[in-house]
Amino acid sequence: MPDIGKKLPALKGLTGDGSELKLSSLKGQWLVVYFYPKDSTPGCTTEAKDFRDLYPAFRKRHAQIIGVSRDSQKSHANFANKQELPFPLVSDADETWCRAFDVIHEKVLYGKRFMGIVRSTFLIDPEGKLAAEWRGVKVSGHAQAVLDAIPAA
Repeated sequence: MPDIGKKLPALKGLTGDGSELKLSSLKGQWLVVYFYPKDSTPGCTTEAKDFRDLYPAFRKRHAQIIGVSRDSQKSHANFANKQELPFPLVSDADETWCRAFDVIHEKVLYGKRFMGIVRSTFLIDPEGKLAAEWRGVKVSGHAQAVLDAIPAA
């Protein structure tokens, strides 16, 4: 993962609607890339809805949002459709994006250890450089905190 102020690697991935999304194609605007563990789970649904509800305010600040998890394109399509998400969800089944942003770590659930996505968000400036990061995110109020970190246009 690049340090604050450093350029991001060239990443691309498939979204729920089957189109290819390239990070490089989004230069010139602020970019929020948020990683979440799993489609249609309570915390992930709340987080997606919070970003959805604030989406018009993000757009006013010339910011785009991308959600990323290891779920399939079909799962993303169903989740995005059901929650009426206005932004793309990247399917990262091979963990390319997760590894580039260093969000795969050991987690413990009900005493079992496993490798999973640690809920994290990254803010990329219009030049394609990392401006801020939030790791181990608590959902409540998070989308607003990310919006507040983007300068008003």
